[in-house]
Amino acid sequence: MSKLGNLGARLHRGEVSYDFIGHRKLWYGISILITITAILGLAVRGLNMGIDFQGGAVFTTPKNTHVSVSQAEDAAAAASGHEAVVQKLGDGSLRIQIAGMDTQQSDQIKEDLAKDFDLNAESIAADLVGPSWGDQIANKAWQGLAIFMVLVVIYLAIAFEWRMAIAALVALIHDITITVGIYALVGFEVTPGTVIGLLTILGYSLYDTVVVFDSLKEQTKDLTKQTRFTYSEVANRSINGTLVRSINTTVVALLPVAGLLFIGGGVLGAGTLNDISLSLFVGLAAGAYSSIFIATPLVADLKEREPQMKALKKRVLAKRAQAATDEEPADSRGDFDAEDATPAVVGPRDQSGPRSRRRPSGKRR
Repeated sequence: MSKLGNLGARLHRGEVSYDFIGHRKLWYGISILITITAILGLAVRGLNMGIDFQGGAVFTTPKNTHVSVSQAEDAAAAASGHEAVVQKLGDGSLRIQIAGMDTQQSDQIKEDLAKDFDLNAESIAADLVGPSWGDQIANKAWQGLAIFMVLVVIYLAIAFEWRMAIAALVALIHDITITVGIYALVGFEVTPGTVIGLLTILGYSLYDTVVVFDSLKEQTKDLTKQTRFTYSEVANRSINGTLVRSINTTVVALLPVAGLLFIGGGVLGAGTLNDISLSLFVGLAAGAYSSIFIATPLVADLKEREPQMKALKKRVLAKRAQAATDEEPADSRGDFDAEDATPAVVGPRDQSGPRSRRRPSGKRR
């Protein structure tokens, strides 16, 4: 068995663990800091909305155009008077996006680009995009997100309980906020592919959360009938028991997304793949974090407020305090006895013990 597999087995059996629940205030603080940073980024910089949402013109040059991206940006900016977004595609062609252009302006810019690139104007494809299409996509995305959130809360409240539903909802909002905030801070362009990626990460984030919740539900059956563990301790065992599984799932999901992002988008210049993979990469990482460090600790906080769980915690702590008193060394109590110093030996019974009395030697009378 590999070291990671061995660690996973030991975590599942409870032989080793990390106190995630005990450090929940630290995780909450980190998440609040990241979320505030993301919100400030949205408020100050805003989102870099793509041409599909703003409207404008898209120009595509022929294959193997011997013009660099920087040269094309300068030429497009000079011809239109607006900042242009230029991408070099895998076949060597250039995709030039300029927002806020109408048909007459588009034709003039096309002629100017053909002169600057030493190309025939007919070889440059020009497409106009209206902002209404992007607005429709955004509205449908918001509607789908709202319906998804409502269904998730209803399902988790029925399958588990309402506290877990609230925790999962908070984790999902946490993931979306961080992903959108990073887009604003870094300046990633928001396209329909970005919207698709944002909606996709919700399922991945919810999957990891439900796995932990299912383990927690199984381990907390008849919890109040025992006095060994509190709810928070059982929740911590659930996180540790599924930790390696969550890590493996996240890594396996991130590997192909990283391939799309760094190879498909960075090397091949595939614009749509780049847009989707950026949101997936950021969202998957945030989802894995929230499932472990936010959702389950939040459930533990909510459950520990119940009177039954408060009473259970008091009983567990009282029993442990009593056990610590009973196990206190005898010499610390001042009644040390020499017989107490004799260590107990585990092994076969002494043949001279009371249960093995030997028959006196000699003949029967």
